[in-house]
Amino acid sequence: MVKFFKRKKKYKGDSEKKKPTRLAIQPFNYHPKIIIAWAKAIEGNTDLLKYLLDNGYKELVMATHAIKLKDKARDWLMENGYPHLMAMINAAEGNQQALQWLNKNEFKLFYNMAIAIDGENEGFKWINQHSTQDLFLLTKSIKKVKDEIEEDHNDVHKRSVE
Repeated sequence: MVKFFKRKKKYKGDSEKKKPTRLAIQPFNYHPKIIIAWAKAIEGNTDLLKYLLDNGYKELVMATHAIKLKDKARDWLMENGYPHLMAMINAAEGNQQALQWLNKNEFKLFYNMAIAIDGENEGFKWINQHSTQDLFLLTKSIKKVKDEIEEDHNDVHKRSVE
């Protein structure tokens, strides 16, 4: 059981405040083929995203949407025992509290994935030495998507004029 930090809601229709809850953390054990399918789904392969959803990997589908900044997916991860996935995503976006939580709770893989996605080569070095190539590929895929989101966010030509 773990108590995870509270996140402020940002989407419409959320008027009630929820207290932080204690969650049983779900395991993160997947066959390398599932990890590779997830990496490709993150990169935009909708057929693989549907495959994951249809075959019992809803948490990976929700994590994909959370990576793409969907608040409801982020809430789903927190409410369904995947705070470690959500912490990795938040930490990859520069959230120091999430990064500290991963470190404190000894989620070494997610900690190093987060710092790698956030641009620290040390994270990729650790993953390469202590993990598997499918997880290295997954980290690169998440980084690619996060970098694209950041680039789009910073592109003055894509911003709406108010």
